[in-house]
Amino acid sequence: MTSMKPYAFGIDIGGTTVKIGLFSTDGTFIESWEIPTRKEGEGAMILPDIARAIMKKLKEKGYAADDVEGVGVGVPGPVFEDGVVNGCVNLGWGVLDVRGQLSSLLGGMRVEVANDANVAALGEQWRGGGKGFKNVIMVTLGTGVGGGVIVEGKIVAGAHGAAGEIGHMTVNHHETIPCNCGRKGCLEQYASATGIVRKAKELLAASGKASCLRSVEDLTSKDVFDGAKIGDEICLQIVDFVGYTLGTALTYITSVTDPDVVVIGGGVSKAGQILLDAVDHHYREEAFKPAKNTAFKLAVLGNDAGMVGAVRMVISN
Repeated sequence: MTSMKPYAFGIDIGGTTVKIGLFSTDGTFIESWEIPTRKEGEGAMILPDIARAIMKKLKEKGYAADDVEGVGVGVPGPVFEDGVVNGCVNLGWGVLDVRGQLSSLLGGMRVEVANDANVAALGEQWRGGGKGFKNVIMVTLGTGVGGGVIVEGKIVAGAHGAAGEIGHMTVNHHETIPCNCGRKGCLEQYASATGIVRKAKELLAASGKASCLRSVEDLTSKDVFDGAKIGDEICLQIVDFVGYTLGTALTYITSVTDPDVVVIGGGVSKAGQILLDAVDHHYREEAFKPAKNTAFKLAVLGNDAGMVGAVRMVISN
């Protein structure tokens, strides 16, 4: 068996910045930095900018290109197994061979590519909330709801790169307002930060009850969880609704995948234990019996999860 080269890069491409991490191939983090995501010209500069940043860092460190095992990349869109991205709206990309193009720009260096949420899930499985487990579901609750499926330590991407799109499971067939994806009743419409604020405004308008939320000008999901922690009745009702909706959705997923652990991340997860407790309570009530004891944990890597998971694609054995 050929021994691994000493270094590898993990890259997380976001809509505003690209996070780049340099690691040794034993998994040790060396350093990270960011470059702007230049989206003009349908994102034509993104991959050349990444290649330049990597080559500049190698020169700065005195490393040769031949010292690099490879480059792992997480992108905000579906990715086929061959590293071709099936469109990234917020980068301006259509169908693009990211693996082939970036490898060519780097003189033939090995490149691995996957969806950013799947890559973050791999990072949490390897070094975060799912550490020590091989089978992990990750749910990210932010402006939207994302997710990733890790089975036996590997990303499950699916035939069309769409596996793990947990946020677009239909959980309400009676919804009249469309989701950003164009469908109606997606989990994202209720368990995201945006969805939680929408639910809060609906309840406040429909109820005459006093609530700490009534004096808040720019309402956020954090305000809702903070209110629940001090016993505000409307806030508690919203948190219970989120727990029920997400907990029930997770029963569908675990009855198919049977993970060791569900890791919950994203900005909403900063609510902490009150969120976990609400999800856990409703999950246990609804789950398929053999999967009732699935563990729930909070993500711990934050914005570094994508970088860490990206490099893991390159250095996993």
